[in-house]
Amino acid sequence: MPRTLFPRQSLRPWARYWGMEPCSAQPDTGPDSDRAVTPLMDAPIARQVFVCTAKACAANGSEATLEAFRAQLIEKGLLFYKGNRAGSVSCVHCGSIGFCQIGPAVMVYGPEGGAWYAHVGVDRVAEIIEKHVVGGEVVEDLVRKRIGQPGG
Repeated sequence: MPRTLFPRQSLRPWARYWGMEPCSAQPDTGPDSDRAVTPLMDAPIARQVFVCTAKACAANGSEATLEAFRAQLIEKGLLFYKGNRAGSVSCVHCGSIGFCQIGPAVMVYGPEGGAWYAHVGVDRVAEIIEKHVVGGEVVEDLVRKRIGQPGG
């Protein structure tokens, strides 16, 4: 049996949150035709949140962490998805980022660079949203790696 890219329906956020239909062959593949079918291209995205849902992180509750991020970002009107095309935050699942033994792992990227967080349970999601996603300041006790900023 062939392995699928998205083995479980719950891990297909592009369909549910971005309102995109599965790709079909299009004669024109230039930027204008891409823009017509991909709302994310013109979205006012300022930050990206990636939550690892690979095997080890999932065993530590990362799917609940992902859903907590999405729910709280929706509540604040920040999440970009089908119901809010003006949202400034993209929040998606990702595969392993190499923090397998210290998950759930979360990466937050913005104009100031990125931070990789470890041990992010549902109880820490609100703090990361307030301090980092909204305020641009990392949550020091959870950050394990910085990208594109001093100390990275």
